[in-house]
Amino acid sequence: MKSGSYRFLLMASAILLLFPFWAQSQTKSISLDDVFKNRKFSSRGAPGMRSMKDGIHYTQVKNDSLNVYEYETGKYVRTILTAKQLVIQGDSLPLPVSSYEFSMDENRLMFSRDEETLFRHSSKANYFILDLASMKIIPLYGKDKQRLATFSPDASTVAFVINNNLFIRDIALSFSESGKPDEKAIRQVTTDGKINEVINAATDWVYEEEFGFSKAFAWSPDGSRLAYYRFDESSVKEYQLTFYGDLYPEQSKYKYPKAGEDNSLVGIYIYNVKDNKSITVDIGKETDIYIPRIKWTTEPSTLALYRLNRHQSFLELLLADASSGKTKTIYTEENKCYIDITDHWTFLKNGKELLISSERNGYTHLYLYSMEGKLVRQITDGQWDVANVFGVDENKRLVYFTAGYSSPMNREVFSVSLDGGKPIQLSARVGSNSPDFSSTFAWYINRWSDINTPPTVTVNNSEGKEVRILQDNAKLKEVIKDYNFAKAEFLTVKTENDVMLNAWILKPPDFDPLKKYPVLFTLYGGPGSQTVLNSWGAASSWNQLFAQKGIIVVSVDNRGTGARGEEFKKCTYLQLGKYETIDQIEAAKYMGSLPYVDKDRIGIWGWSFGGYMVLSCVTKGADYFKTGVAVAPVTNWKYYDNIYTERYMRTPKENNSGYEDNSPVNFADKFKGKLLIIHGTADDNVHTQNSYDMITALVAANKQFDMQLYPNCNHYINSGKNTSFHLYQRMTEYLLKNL
Repeated sequence: MKSGSYRFLLMASAILLLFPFWAQSQTKSISLDDVFKNRKFSSRGAPGMRSMKDGIHYTQVKNDSLNVYEYETGKYVRTILTAKQLVIQGDSLPLPVSSYEFSMDENRLMFSRDEETLFRHSSKANYFILDLASMKIIPLYGKDKQRLATFSPDASTVAFVINNNLFIRDIALSFSESGKPDEKAIRQVTTDGKINEVINAATDWVYEEEFGFSKAFAWSPDGSRLAYYRFDESSVKEYQLTFYGDLYPEQSKYKYPKAGEDNSLVGIYIYNVKDNKSITVDIGKETDIYIPRIKWTTEPSTLALYRLNRHQSFLELLLADASSGKTKTIYTEENKCYIDITDHWTFLKNGKELLISSERNGYTHLYLYSMEGKLVRQITDGQWDVANVFGVDENKRLVYFTAGYSSPMNREVFSVSLDGGKPIQLSARVGSNSPDFSSTFAWYINRWSDINTPPTVTVNNSEGKEVRILQDNAKLKEVIKDYNFAKAEFLTVKTENDVMLNAWILKPPDFDPLKKYPVLFTLYGGPGSQTVLNSWGAASSWNQLFAQKGIIVVSVDNRGTGARGEEFKKCTYLQLGKYETIDQIEAAKYMGSLPYVDKDRIGIWGWSFGGYMVLSCVTKGADYFKTGVAVAPVTNWKYYDNIYTERYMRTPKENNSGYEDNSPVNFADKFKGKLLIIHGTADDNVHTQNSYDMITALVAANKQFDMQLYPNCNHYINSGKNTSFHLYQRMTEYLLKNL
């Protein structure tokens, strides 16, 4: 018996000693299929929750029904409609329920289908209007597809765009007894729209891409007027894209103003629905300007607009009289570098005050002004940036916003009084908080995560208290345990010039400090951006795949990135790419100095601005980066659009050395490692011309490299024909082979 117990103990001890190795062998391996096809590591949220106007209830589509629920309890209240009620006469399939948009009075709904992409952020579709009282459905327009369809505030009218012209439809006239649309109810507001010449009520390509909006019209608060843009792009030079597949490739031309080139001439007009007439808004005699925003004040008689000079360093806020078009300037701001345009401006319902944001004291903060343009008070202050503003509860006089208060890598939710005082933090968890407030600010849906924890989605009251959990991603948490996801860590990289850079590092799950590991840098690095965030997805499942393969993955936010104040962000002015590249090279030197890093096996990959950074690093930093993968890279800023590029560089004529000294094309002879350049041939944003110039320079310097083209693919390289998976498979195999 003693002998048997002894043998058992020996066996048990052996098993315990071998357990770590056994456990390691049982860890599931991450595959590309798991990441990109099966989406095994994708987090879940609580999609489709939209606040109703009472702020107490929200709508959500469940089981093909549009239902109403309570914020506080999640209790089902009623069903607004089912998919069966969205079958149009003569059709067999219903309209997609999830495409719904309410009118402001919530008596009508708009649906869309047959969506067709135009550019990266715009599309056209067929729209349909449902009247909830009669449950009748009519098409908005029976012929061409429409764009940007929007109810008027009183729900009597819908404005939309077809073929660069603005139309409106009288909804009341449209619902006849037969349910068929009355064509007399449609009015064409503009008639001069023409492809590649004149655009009414929609933006040109560069406004859409760089000022972040495509709907270029706005209803007055009472629905009596409609303000709209007119772009005359006839003098803007064209760029041609080629689409392959037929016997003869199809050519597509569109207007793309590159750095230093002519822009569209912009005008602002106000259409009076009752009089059926438009007036011109006086935006000044200077035509080489931008109007990056228009917005109605709380008064139907007054339109507000931002006017920005070509250098984007001088901003004016104008108020326009809706009857005459006359304007007056109530606010100006000037910056030695540039001014970022945001949507952080709110006209209060009392008609006397305006909330705006500014970097005037070195950080993005909120300011309260009178409608006469006098500063009332600064609302927030400190060495941190306001990240986003969600609105104002005017009854409580509270502003709700997020900020990187505790760290540039975190996002907290705050409220602050318009009357002054210290901001009150509403979010309790450290990490990234992203709120979605109800219409009255009584409730908000909060999505929280940190770099190692999948999102938790909760319902919170206006004081920040969590009242219920909508999603905790418990299943995903178990999955990442099964696959032994490594824990990402934050660190600070100090450069030779004593610049402190934020970074995260992801080491292999079985990391051994006595071994030497290759390193892969993943970056973007562009102005105001961040990849180093305390948020789930920063160290993604694709990065975890590399970690499992024994590669350390690192991301570093260089100078020029966001949430660290104006000086850190704008120090790259006129030298876009210079300091960013220096910082990434310094970070590579730092990593190479660590005892567990093989300094001769450091790689880097990035997309768009990140692709540009890769090319800059493998040329100027060729001694430190062995391998690079550049996707859709800019290679000389003179090839990129003027709004973005001139904001940071001015024009090539004004700053030629800034352009040429920071173009990797001019340093191709320094490259000496492995390089894969990838581009979609139909990229309307960063043209393949960029990659072709880099290729030409590499060939001239007799440098070998690899190239991957994706025909007919745009900047995202996601045509739906297996391109995304193929792309990541190509990059994965390339990096594993060459690191």
